[in-house]
Amino acid sequence: MLKVGILGAGTMGSMHANCYAQLPDVEVVAIADKRTDLARKVAEPLGAQVYEEADELIEKADVDIVDVCLPTPMHKEFVVKAARAGKHVFCEKPLALTIEDGEEMINECEKAGVKFMVGHVLRYFHEYVAIKKQIDAGAIGKPAVVRASRCASQPLGWQDWYRKREMSGGVCLDLIIHDFDFLRWCFGDVERVYAKGTTFTDIPVEYALVTLRFKNGVIAHVEGSWAHSGFFTTFEAAGTDGLLYFDSRTASPIRIFVRRKGEEKAAVEVPESPVNESPYLREIRHFVECVAQDKEPEITGRDALEAIRIAIAALDSMKTGKPVTL
Repeated sequence: MLKVGILGAGTMGSMHANCYAQLPDVEVVAIADKRTDLARKVAEPLGAQVYEEADELIEKADVDIVDVCLPTPMHKEFVVKAARAGKHVFCEKPLALTIEDGEEMINECEKAGVKFMVGHVLRYFHEYVAIKKQIDAGAIGKPAVVRASRCASQPLGWQDWYRKREMSGGVCLDLIIHDFDFLRWCFGDVERVYAKGTTFTDIPVEYALVTLRFKNGVIAHVEGSWAHSGFFTTFEAAGTDGLLYFDSRTASPIRIFVRRKGEEKAAVEVPESPVNESPYLREIRHFVECVAQDKEPEITGRDALEAIRIAIAALDSMKTGKPVTL
């Protein structure tokens, strides 16, 4: 039986607790949050113990896994403390606010010999898994240009920390980091980043438009917004043989338009209907299996580090008005 302690009882902490509860031979035994009323709501159905301080959970609770679902500025401190205590660590994205902090977190986990995975859950969404499979299978030929968007209202959080750029990193580090990781999974490393947005202006809404040039020649435009009502994502990839399009707002979200020989326009439409299983459950199940079977997680700390490297480059470009070469 693997025992889990969760740091943070907010939206993601509660989500992760529910996922662990669905897995055999796994038990959530401890929840830590300064908001003990929230912690009790998550802990009581599971019979877990409540701690007010994350430090106390790491020091006193008998756990194999520490799941860090705290605000981003707290990730480094508690990932490092958990690793030094010999606990396997799952950490919500983004890995950290700086490259230096991310490297230290990875090094401490490697030094301690514990499993470490970061929650880039987009790789477990059925729609995005299907997109990658179609691209890899050559459904649109050689990919050339990609457009991705992720739009939502600004999230609420402890002490309104999402609105504080120095704490959340804004849409680049907190929202479209999902897309940066997914695109890198599909197309490899990025060589150049150029971005425009409202992050460094007095405009009260967060918006960013980031252009990525990949080493393999693919160009991607990534849009992130906290200025919308509701939440939606889109993804469009154009290649030498056709177009793949995804829109989360439609009933049949994934469509592929393939050129027939001798035709300039799309001729065949192939809809996809992804099945409905929580990607968060798939993500947590994978990490638990890695711990139980002594396997390396599919999403490593190094992958998460590259995602924040792209996000930080976008912030730098936005601030200076110049492209950033990685």
